Amino acid sequence: MTAVSVTDNPDQSRYEVRLDGELGGFAEYTSADGVVTFTHTEVAIEGKGLGSTLVRHALEDVRARGLAVVPQCPFVRGYLEKHPELAEVTDK
Repeated sequence: MTAVSVTDNPDQSRYEVRLDGELGGFAEYTSADGVVTFTHTEVAIEGKGLGSTLVRHALEDVRARGLAVVPQCPFVRGYLEKHPELAEVTDK
């Protein structure tokens, strides 16, 4: 059984996904005035669904904190297009 975890690393302005403790990818962001702008997503371990897990967790965390999202990163934008249930987090 593999363990997947996603955490916010505010010191590096990114959410990180880990697979069995190993960094598997990250979603970089900037944050200002109640808006989180996702600028770049990178996944080092492919084929495990880590990118989707990472972005879903990051978007749900931002929503839970009452902040808005600007999906500048193409991966985050694509995820939101496929998952309209999270679209309300975007800053329109």
